[in-house]
Amino acid sequence: MLRDPSLIPLSHQHQHGLALCVMIERGLQEDRSPENTARLARRVADTFELELRNHFDVEERILFPAIREKLGPTPQVEELVADHRRLEGLVERVAKAEGENRARALLELAGVLSRHIRLEERELFEDIQKRLPCEKLQELGRAIDAGVVRVCL
Repeated sequence: MLRDPSLIPLSHQHQHGLALCVMIERGLQEDRSPENTARLARRVADTFELELRNHFDVEERILFPAIREKLGPTPQVEELVADHRRLEGLVERVAKAEGENRARALLELAGVLSRHIRLEERELFEDIQKRLPCEKLQELGRAIDAGVVRVCL
């Protein structure tokens, strides 16, 4: 199904998140040196501060409350919020770890972030595009568009 225009700003951020996951995985396949893991850790910290923190905020402040209001509580939304907290913790762990521990933390972060994004894109967004009224999606789209940070990679 095509992505509803109201969700496209979040989907663009998802694309950036998936690109980060690929960069981490490929980067560590090629080079697990302390210098490379430190470089990847800086990239994670930068991406988190520039885009992911904003992304989590927009979802938790705008999207998820609208879903709860119109569709009721869903275990899926609660799982996604829990993922946000877990990812925040992993970003901290990546920043503090060193050597092979940092490499493992980076790979764990990439795995959690990739799974999280795919859950939102393939399940949550598909579901709400079908079940939320068009007017609500348009209202959400305006709020999301006003709230997202756009980063050119």
